[in-house]
Amino acid sequence: MISLLRKFFGLDDPAKNNSKTITTTKSSENILDTEERIKQPREETTMKKFLIAGLGNIGPKYENTRHNIGFKVLDYIAKHEDLSWETVKLGDITTLKKKGRTFILLKPSTFMNLSGKAVKYWLDKEKISVENLLVVTDDLNLPFGTFRIKTQGSSGGHNGLKDIQATLGNGKYPRFRFGISDAFAKGRQVDYVLGEWTAQEESELIERLEKAKQAVESFGLAGASNTMNAFNGK
Repeated sequence: MISLLRKFFGLDDPAKNNSKTITTTKSSENILDTEERIKQPREETTMKKFLIAGLGNIGPKYENTRHNIGFKVLDYIAKHEDLSWETVKLGDITTLKKKGRTFILLKPSTFMNLSGKAVKYWLDKEKISVENLLVVTDDLNLPFGTFRIKTQGSSGGHNGLKDIQATLGNGKYPRFRFGISDAFAKGRQVDYVLGEWTAQEESELIERLEKAKQAVESFGLAGASNTMNAFNGK
């Protein structure tokens, strides 16, 4: 009788209302779950992408100079991974994929002192966070072939790092300093930095470049902290 009266007056059954509410809630939850699943892969993809910027000057004149060790490290990686370079806006680019990580290797074409422009452009274009940037450059204050990887710091007087810091607005970005030593006479720093490797250095570079390749890959695969522990001072 009660149910007939409810139907006559157009009243809903509370149990049915409750069922509809539960169904609606479950549907909403399913939509939210679906949205989260859609968002998550994009976030994970971004986290697994890295920009490795090797600093140097373009042209045959600078190709084998100490100041171009950033280019040399990236060229070594590309050669041993059978990668091809593509000339694009503000530099040469190639991509290494390893164990679920994507390493975008960049050799800026802006010349050393304007490296920040290329680095900033490719960070933005590829939507890579600054924490996933690694700048590879030379360092006079380290013995030849010694590594120092840090997640932030000053430019140390290096014009390439100085420009990157000015462009990004701070020095909170990872850098990989490759020691070239300070074995030059007083007043000959520029000649030394822009000079070519000695025969002895060339022979020792073979092993050092392989180590540098391992350090770059470790940065993406094992993280900055583990990489610093494994390679700094080595």
